Amino acid sequence: MKNLLIATLFFVFALGSATVNAQSAKTIQLEQTEGAFTIQSLTLAEGDYVFEISNNGVDHEVGFVLAPKGQTDPEHHIKNAYVQAPVKDGSSAKSQTVSLAKGEYVYFCPLNPTPQYRITVQ
Repeated sequence: MKNLLIATLFFVFALGSATVNAQSAKTIQLEQTEGAFTIQSLTLAEGDYVFEISNNGVDHEVGFVLAPKGQTDPEHHIKNAYVQAPVKDGSSAKSQTVSLAKGEYVYFCPLNPTPQYRITVQ
């Protein structure tokens, strides 16, 4: 598990952010540690995505919220992006498929809690 964390941190520091091009539904893997996501910004193409959230060392369940930038109240959450079950330490869970159009979005965990991180869809 320690080697996975080191590899993930190296990837994040080496790239600074991740870019994904979508032809069909792509899985975006995001890892939560205590109070933070390890990937703190994403640039994606318009398309369909599944978010897979893993809990690495958070001693309670975590979740995932995706919302349009500036509209983070629950009524604006993209409900299909919620993980299908709370994520316990050492496990992961996926969202349903989410269709993202061009624009700015934020993601965060209200259970952990984390800051809001940016997704730019081009």
